[in-house]
Amino acid sequence: MIGNPHLAFIEGIGGPELMMVLFVVLMLFGGKKLPELAKGLGKSMREFKKAASGVEEEFKRAIEDAPDTTASPPPPPPAPRPAAPRRSSPPET
Repeated sequence: MIGNPHLAFIEGIGGPELMMVLFVVLMLFGGKKLPELAKGLGKSMREFKKAASGVEEEFKRAIEDAPDTTASPPPPPPAPRPAAPRRSSPPET
């Protein structure tokens, strides 16, 4: 069995296959557009990593700020007070 099944397709890619892929990319985008394409790809990867680390920091901060649930339970709510007796009004005549 392969160690990582998600990357199993990479095993069949060798030098000739990689050269063919690069040739097709060159034919599709042209020699002048490839540096711009690589630069844009690098910038987008950098922004993605920055956003992912920001989300990770938010999760860490939320975990640190979460109340400790292993402490003593909160006190029970106060018991309701009994209602005062009502005065009855004299009957009307």
